[in-house]
Amino acid sequence: MSVRRESVPFAFVAEADRFRSNVTPPPPPRPTPGQIAGRCLLGLTVVAGLVGSLILGMPALSADDGPAQTSQAVQSR
Repeated sequence: MSVRRESVPFAFVAEADRFRSNVTPPPPPRPTPGQIAGRCLLGLTVVAGLVGSLILGMPALSADDGPAQTSQAVQSR
């Protein structure tokens, strides 16, 4: 089987490493006050959700004395 070798079909990819532009891109636009407020509210919502889930999950994470009480009930029989 012979492998057919083509000339570089995408020469611009090969030239990409050599080409350097002296034109700087424009700076990104500054966020508006509405965007800043929206990002703050989104961050606060995420943090409040994490704190709320931690608070609601604390009873499930706490060490339960339930098995010790049931073993005492079994011993008294």
